[in-house]
Amino acid sequence: MTKNLVAYFSASGITKAVAQDLADAISADSYEIKPKVPYTNADLNWMDKNARSTIEMKDYNSRPEMIDDDFSVSDYDTIFLGFPIWWYIAPTIINTFLEKHNLENKKIILFATSGGSGFGKTVENLKKSVADSAQIIQGNLFNNHPTKLELKKWADSVL
Repeated sequence: MTKNLVAYFSASGITKAVAQDLADAISADSYEIKPKVPYTNADLNWMDKNARSTIEMKDYNSRPEMIDDDFSVSDYDTIFLGFPIWWYIAPTIINTFLEKHNLENKKIILFATSGGSGFGKTVENLKKSVADSAQIIQGNLFNNHPTKLELKKWADSVL
């Protein structure tokens, strides 16, 4: 029997709500990817060239620090990885998470929340942060908050 994890980063709470509902719907464990320095509203102002998120997203090599904990993904076969879409890709803290963990032979199914932009080059960018044996699958983009039943049906379709 496979063991599933829902790992997620949420700056405003929208992705967190979807991730928690997904974890409940598929009876999976959940893990919140937390930045060492939380994002403020000013940090998330994508219209400000000097905002923290703008600066991080302009530099692919940016790796915001995560809160250091002893969490391990070794017990999980499949990881549903959720995040908001920033500048048509995942926030670089997702790369931090991927590079921190040994994801060899793991199935990583992406899901994202967005106000309107798509996955863009998300999969391509994230593949650079995992072992070749890890499988990254572009999952679903949720522009509206799906029901638990909708999340369950979607998860069952990609497992």
